[in-house]
Amino acid sequence: MSSQIALPLIPAGSGQPASIVLGESNRAVAEALTAPDTWPFRTAILHGPPRSGKSLFGQWFAAQHPGGVIDGVEAMDETQVFHRWNRAQEDGAPLLLIANTPRWDITLPDLRSRMGAALQLEIGPPDDALTADLMLSLAAQRGLALGEGAPAYLVPRMERSYAATEKIVAEIDRISLERQVPATLSVWRDALEAVQGPDQGRLL
Repeated sequence: MSSQIALPLIPAGSGQPASIVLGESNRAVAEALTAPDTWPFRTAILHGPPRSGKSLFGQWFAAQHPGGVIDGVEAMDETQVFHRWNRAQEDGAPLLLIANTPRWDITLPDLRSRMGAALQLEIGPPDDALTADLMLSLAAQRGLALGEGAPAYLVPRMERSYAATEKIVAEIDRISLERQVPATLSVWRDALEAVQGPDQGRLL
């Protein structure tokens, strides 16, 4: 069963509060982020697939622990990361590092040893239930009424990924607005074809 974590922000162009949709793929991450006192050296590294909500988790965590998040850590100077880690240890504060790749190659030996001891958190690929709930949440943030039966039709026919779910919802919204029609079967099918190829929307 899925649920949602409300975030302290409203996305640009949306009247709906942002949320993180929880399912089997990311629930363990959410639970770990509520208990930073249990992390080794109060440090955790989070990674996962594109568009999987890593930054949203970081924003949620930062709202409770200001200054305790480095998003896109692999792009930051390693010496600066090491100084941030040292400062967090001195302050007794938790530090969440978000990496955009599963492997963060660290050349600085002192930093590599510290990061090797950190808690590793991974968001897995979405299952059917999470994909369906994420689709409905993304549509709600856009003010888009997907129509009855949309997840049941779309999920078995689409690529199972966070990025694909986001693209399909965006394409449904675009087509619906362009044609000035509700998001029903013909719109779902055409959105699938646009995102995944001409035959995908007509699969049984």
